Amino acid sequence: MSLPDEFHEIAKRVNNWGRWGADDEIGTLNLITDEVVREAAATVRHGRRVPLALPLRQDGVQTGMIPGRVNPLHTMVQINQELFGPGTVACSDDAVTMGLQAATHWDALPHVSHSGRIYNGRPATTVTAHGGAQFAGIDKPRHIVSRGILLDVARALGRDRLDSGHAVTPEDLEAAEELAGATVRPGDVVLVRTGQVQLHLAGDNHAYAFPSPGLSVRTPEWFHARDAAAVANDTLTFEIFPPEIEDLWLPVHALDLVEMGMLQGQNWNLEELSTACGELGRHTFLLSAMPEPFTGGTGTPVAPVAIL
Repeated sequence: MSLPDEFHEIAKRVNNWGRWGADDEIGTLNLITDEVVREAAATVRHGRRVPLALPLRQDGVQTGMIPGRVNPLHTMVQINQELFGPGTVACSDDAVTMGLQAATHWDALPHVSHSGRIYNGRPATTVTAHGGAQFAGIDKPRHIVSRGILLDVARALGRDRLDSGHAVTPEDLEAAEELAGATVRPGDVVLVRTGQVQLHLAGDNHAYAFPSPGLSVRTPEWFHARDAAAVANDTLTFEIFPPEIEDLWLPVHALDLVEMGMLQGQNWNLEELSTACGELGRHTFLLSAMPEPFTGGTGTPVAPVAIL
């Protein structure tokens, strides 16, 4: 089945191919300029640090719905081993097997493709079995530090958690901007809170995964108009799941990653941040969300921190 005309029309309107040159591999992260970072640093008033990552553990968010994306399998490879002889310093070491997008993560731009292409018009075949993503892999963004803005959609709509079938619209995002008393600016990293992660935190991973609220297919144009650098939220699938348009799976992924070149983040825990922003009466902050630079990775774990 081919993608519908509606999708291709939106794709044309948000397309950033060639905007930063034919060889560009980081997309909208180009919008995080030195000036943006200086202004982001100036938002720190209290020094309050809020971690946004879920713990990496074997009973994590993955349910098997996505084949091969396993929760972290942690193994000790040595325990108090005296490597240099009896009575010497002993070492403990461990190893882990996991999906790079198993828990709190960034999706790299080649994470999805459509019509045989990834970001900037490169062939989808640049993702290979042995080398992974040869173009625009998650190792290409060297740093992600910018102004973060929390768009607390759930609170803006008077709820603690959105209903499972709620597709977050541009109107919802504007209501959250009004609650925040701030607007999305070029170079911002936008964090969209639905409250869905509460289900995982309560131990119900299946309810967390499906069905899920998420971003509507109408939102890429909203973020494109505001020149957001990246967007993350507190759900497993980022966009509404099952999809709002029948049989059109992952259209927001394709529009954000392929057409716009905008990184997406999923499984971010925004609960403590929502509380902190409410207490301090402000929803903007310095955000550090450095990607682990897995060469050729189509995603990476991240341990983001908001500093207010």
